[in-house]
Amino acid sequence: MAPQANNLPRPLRGIIPPMVTPLADRDTLDTAGLQRLIEHILSGGVHGLFILGTTGEGPSLSYRLRCQLIDRVCEQVAGRVPVLVGISDTAFIESVNLAEYAADAGAQALVLTPPYYFPMGQVELQQYVAHIAAELPLPLMLYNIPSHTKVRFELDTVRGLMEIANVAGIKDSCADMIFFQHLCRLAAERSDWTVLMGPEELLADAVLSGGHGGVCGGANLCPQLYVDLYHAAQRRDMDQVAQLRARVLWIAKNFYTIARHGAAVTAALKCALRSLEICDDFMAEPFQRLTDPQRDAIQAYLAEADLRSYLPSARCRQ
Repeated sequence: MAPQANNLPRPLRGIIPPMVTPLADRDTLDTAGLQRLIEHILSGGVHGLFILGTTGEGPSLSYRLRCQLIDRVCEQVAGRVPVLVGISDTAFIESVNLAEYAADAGAQALVLTPPYYFPMGQVELQQYVAHIAAELPLPLMLYNIPSHTKVRFELDTVRGLMEIANVAGIKDSCADMIFFQHLCRLAAERSDWTVLMGPEELLADAVLSGGHGGVCGGANLCPQLYVDLYHAAQRRDMDQVAQLRARVLWIAKNFYTIARHGAAVTAALKCALRSLEICDDFMAEPFQRLTDPQRDAIQAYLAEADLRSYLPSARCRQ
């Protein structure tokens, strides 16, 4: 299937937050919270919105809820920024089905990890992406996150996949700057190819190395902070980069280490967003909301002076 024409910038540049999915219970969206969250994120000047990714707990949500989220996000965003939809799944056809649904809803691009159950080699991975890309109605971003999938996109595999026109780029979350720099060198071979950084602690380094931006979880909470850091790195304003990067590192060090499980970042972000009265902090199973002492710690961090200028004006709950 040929990709549909859409307004996805290629390469895609800037801050594309991986939005958390506000939940009211195991299989119900917090719809009012979702509306507030979308407007909060967009108000920070971000350049796109990525839903159903790792921070969005995509693999843990029912297909019905995933489709409902796609509908509501695309309707509310209404073309203000590109919407990227995660279609990662262990079943090939379910990824294709979700891709077609996203295209019909008005999304601009798709994001795909390697399937995360049966181990595969690089030959099988390249064949898999080639086969699925031929079925997709929208441009596809590869998502390299070996900590979760146990399979990584190696450089030779990426080089081969760059020959497929509607494979538009890669989001790299392996936290290896040497590997990322090699990806940036590869991108020079194709002018419309996007390279985005996953771990927000490396955002400035990524942009300074030639990357196109970042998929920063903290932009759910303080979107303008990450946008400002991106622009400072673009300008090579190193004094501003140092100041803003220190705030980003502080968030990662304090918020993301409160919980000690695989969804710790999402749990902390949801807790902080609940404290700011933006959305509920219900977590997809098997994870739960933070405990009361952990919530108290989040509340204390939100009161830090260095973050106040980047937080919404809503009064934190006591």
